[in-house]
Amino acid sequence: MENKDSCCLGKLLKVIDILQKNTNNNDCFDESCTRPYLGSIPNVICFNTRPVTFYTKDGSLFTTTYTLDGNTNQSSVFRVESVNNCCVKCRILRPNPDTSDVTRKYLSTNEFITINLNCICVVSCLDDIIIDNL
Repeated sequence: MENKDSCCLGKLLKVIDILQKNTNNNDCFDESCTRPYLGSIPNVICFNTRPVTFYTKDGSLFTTTYTLDGNTNQSSVFRVESVNNCCVKCRILRPNPDTSDVTRKYLSTNEFITINLNCICVVSCLDDIIIDNL
C-alpha cells in the first residue's frame, strides 16, 4: 500500500473526511440535488462527524491515551481530520459524560494522532454525531 489509490482504507477514510468537511448547518435545509443526504428528513439534525474505530491486524481494538484535566485516559474512538496516502490524522474523541444526549455521544479533545493504515485491517463506523468546538 504505497498510496491512497491502492489503500482501500485510505479511500474509505477520505470519503468520510470529505463528508465531514462539506458539512454545513445550512445544508440541513438544502432541498437541491446536491444535498448531503438522501430522502426526506422531516426532523433534521445536522451531524458533522462520523466517528470511527480501528482494529489492528491481530484483531485488537486500537486505543490510545489522551490527557484531560491532568488525568490520563484511553480512547478507541476517533474523528478523521485528514488522509495522506495510507496515513490518517485523527482527533481523539472521548465519551460524553451526559449519556442522555444521543447526538453528542462523544466530545472532542484537542489531541491528535496519525495512524499508519498499513497496521490497520478494519475500520468500523459509528453512528453520526455532532461535535462542538471543532
